This record gives sequence, structure tokens and C-alpha cells, in this order.
Amino acid sequence: MNKKLTNCLVTLMLVASATAGINAAQKEDGTMTKMADGTYVVNTTELGKDVKGYRGTTPLKITIKKDKVEKIEALKNQETPKYFVRVKREMMSAWDGLKVSKAEKLNPDGVTGATMSSDAVKENVKRGLKYYKKHK
Repeated sequence: MNKKLTNCLVTLMLVASATAGINAAQKEDGTMTKMADGTYVVNTTELGKDVKGYRGTTPLKITIKKDKVEKIEALKNQETPKYFVRVKREMMSAWDGLKVSKAEKLNPDGVTGATMSSDAVKENVKRGLKYYKKHK
């Protein structure tokens, strides 16, 4: 075997090995990803595709570690920015640090002037946590 072909094969084996390591580090089903450290990330884009805020869907990314909600982040949406920023600031952290069983029952106050967006966020959180419990 010539030197060029040997180097090419070695490179391919290294790439394949690195790719396998990445795949072993996370388990993903399209809606939920399990990271190597045991953290789960739920994306509610599909779960909440019928959940509408004021101007459309309000998908979220829910991060859960050791059965506690670490944080909830808004994904790209069409909500009115000046109102939705208040929803993010005043409401989304309400679930932070709660055990999933307690977070499922939480019904934080919505944001005045952003009722539809607030309701959509609450429904997305509810669906995301339910999905996590069923598929973890």
C-alpha cells in the first residue's frame, strides 16, 4: 500500500472514530437530546406546533438535569418583540430549579398585555415536561 493511501485510510478512521464519540455522547430523537452528562434538552417545536401565541407558534428549549428544570429558552418565533421580551424576563424563569413533578403543576401568572404569548409558553412547557417524563 502506498503512503498516500495509508494516510487517507488513517484519516478516515480518525474521522469515523471522532464521529462515533460524538454520537455516543448524545442520544437524540428529534424532540429530545440526552447529553453525555445526563442533561436532557427538549425542543417543543413539534410538540407545540398547534400551540399559538399572538402571532404564531412559540417553541421553547427546555433544559433538564437531575430531574430538575435548569432553564427554559425561547426559540425563534413571530411574537411581538416588545411584549415577548417581558414574557421571557418575567415568566420563563418561574420553572428554573424546580423538580419536574413540581414544575408540571406550576401555573405562573401571565404577563399583562401578552396573555396569548404567556398561555402559549405555559402550554409548551407543559407538553415539553410531559414528553421528558415519558421518554427519559
